[in-house]
Amino acid sequence: MRIGEVGLLSNNVVVLANFYKSFLGIDNGSNDSIHQTIIAEETMLTIYNDNSLKNNNNQNICLAFTVNDVDDEYNKLLNLGVEIIEKPTTRPWGARNISFYDPDKNVIYLRSFIK
Repeated sequence: MRIGEVGLLSNNVVVLANFYKSFLGIDNGSNDSIHQTIIAEETMLTIYNDNSLKNNNNQNICLAFTVNDVDDEYNKLLNLGVEIIEKPTTRPWGARNISFYDPDKNVIYLRSFIK
């Protein structure tokens, strides 16, 4: 068994989906205001409005991405205007991490491994 999809429920599908399309460098041509699927490799990231009101105080989910260079991604994130939680930091176990909020206040981590 493997995870085939991660879904983010949002009151503003277009804004959140556009953020992830810019962040992931994906243009899938979609602009639906209720449901957008962003495909990256084998796992789908879906942004969906299930017609319930969200409080955007998400505290029970985070997304983590492994990238080649956290510092390069940090500069891209600044250009996207994201709210940074923690600037690039090297952890004792050798990973270099950064954390930030997406437009719906989901916590996102990026990590790279020092070679």
